Amino acid sequence: MSPENNVQRIMRTGTVWFGVAVGSTAIVLGLLLSSGWRPAVLAEGLRVVWWCCSVIVGLSIGLLGWSGCPILEVDVPTASRNKSLTMQLGTMLFILGSLGAMFTVLAGSPS
Repeated sequence: MSPENNVQRIMRTGTVWFGVAVGSTAIVLGLLLSSGWRPAVLAEGLRVVWWCCSVIVGLSIGLLGWSGCPILEVDVPTASRNKSLTMQLGTMLFILGSLGAMFTVLAGSPS
């Protein structure tokens, strides 16, 4: 795939991934908070893990947003490489951070 086509594809899919990531994070966090759950209910170690995972999710959303951004910081071949990397890294961090945060919530839930 040519760099021009790749950049256009990533800007389209990056926009979709960004919207899905923001929406799913808002829904899950909204449901947790509206049920009365707070990070303070977790044990100290789990609370640190939860906050670290939350920061990772926030970073991943930023990377996905950058991938979908129609602004090219440099020439098209370099932008193609950079946007590919930020898209892949953002997707991986979103999945890992989300799983980590949810497993932490489950591990800290009363039996």
